[in-house]
Amino acid sequence: MPDLVQVEPVALLPTQAGCAVFLGDGAKAIVFYIDPAVGASINSVLSGQKPPRPLTHDLFQSVLEGFGAKVARAIIVRMENEIYYARLILEASNEIMERKIVELDARPSDCIALSVRSGTPLYVLRSLWEELEDMSETLDQMRQEGQEGE
Repeated sequence: MPDLVQVEPVALLPTQAGCAVFLGDGAKAIVFYIDPAVGASINSVLSGQKPPRPLTHDLFQSVLEGFGAKVARAIIVRMENEIYYARLILEASNEIMERKIVELDARPSDCIALSVRSGTPLYVLRSLWEELEDMSETLDQMRQEGQEGE
């Protein structure tokens, strides 16, 4: 997909405002801030923890599976006024209907939470990716400050 850059979460760090999510492609990292609860949901999967009861994203994943659907991919498509927008692409196929693809408006944080649960790719539109500042140095600095604070 030449118009897309595949990314993955490279760090989730707590901040005063919530949780900083760094997404990277191996050469560059971008950052945005999300609700601490969604950050905890993402972090639980990345760290291999299994909550005693399903979290909201676990429930959504189970509902999809129950209807023969799955997350195919998620794409961060734009940023307006410091707010990111994403699209969640679902595929469904079951005994009632033939293969169907559904595209939904979604928060990038929810897309990440579902993507890490389902093991599906997460992308950023290449034109957006190229506009965004590389925050790799900021990530390194935050990691160093976090280690110093321990």
